Amino acid sequence: MARLPDRRPGFSRRAQYGIFTGYVVAIGGAVIGAVLLVVSLIQPEAFGFARTAANEVGRPSGVAAAHSRTIGQAIYATVGAYFNAGQQNAALSREVAAARANAVTARAVADENHRLKALLGIVDPVDRPVTAARLIGSTAQSARRYAVLNEGSFSGISAGQSVRAAAGLIGRVVEAGPHTARVLLVTDPENVVPVRRVGDGLPAFVQGAANGTVEIRLINMGLNPLHKGDVFVTSGSGGLYPPNVPVAIATAPHRDGASGRLASDPADTDFVVVLPVFQPGAVAALEASRQAAGPPPPADEGN
Repeated sequence: MARLPDRRPGFSRRAQYGIFTGYVVAIGGAVIGAVLLVVSLIQPEAFGFARTAANEVGRPSGVAAAHSRTIGQAIYATVGAYFNAGQQNAALSREVAAARANAVTARAVADENHRLKALLGIVDPVDRPVTAARLIGSTAQSARRYAVLNEGSFSGISAGQSVRAAAGLIGRVVEAGPHTARVLLVTDPENVVPVRRVGDGLPAFVQGAANGTVEIRLINMGLNPLHKGDVFVTSGSGGLYPPNVPVAIATAPHRDGASGRLASDPADTDFVVVLPVFQPGAVAALEASRQAAGPPPPADEGN
């Protein structure tokens, strides 16, 4: 019986070259991966172009998902309204009666304010929005909180501009591609918004808690005068956000301030408007302070 040929790689120069090439490719890939990991930890902005490109590629699917979400919400609301029509009608009747009373008071206050402003020569500045856009994506489970708009630099959007919905502030733009923009939400821990309490102007700031809620902290510590239901709006300090935009509502006062919820929940928002920077020089000042403080700690940034 003839002896079988030896198939070990040592007897085949081609097999030896193949094994050697495999080792070289594996080692090279590991080295490149390690270098990219180090760069991403030291300078996260280095890969902003990659995130922007990914947002541009995923824009069509995001738009389709947003349309589907809107249709699903409409169907669910229609079915729920059908089964709860009686209860909803009673609640709406009570709300209409209360709204009529509030409308009378609001009109009287508005007329008085108009007369006082005319007397003092006060004219409210009117800033035209940069553009209107649609939220087509947002973080689900992550320590970082971002959203994606379906408009970008071609529509005039740039970093530093604030984003708001009808009910209140959503966040600010941090990156803008040609047709998409990335928004740092108010609920992100890296986003700090100067605010004041409606009624007495008590200064404070709102910071994201990374779980969909926010923390309201007073600038002057001491006796805590916050109460459940206190409403906070932007103060205009810092120059990024225009004043008098609703931000948060206190829900659970505590020793250092209060926990709160957003005046406008991004999860329930479809359309937003992008506003110009309140004071244009604030963007450069924010970037300088961020670079002086160093890069933020690495965190999961799922979109």
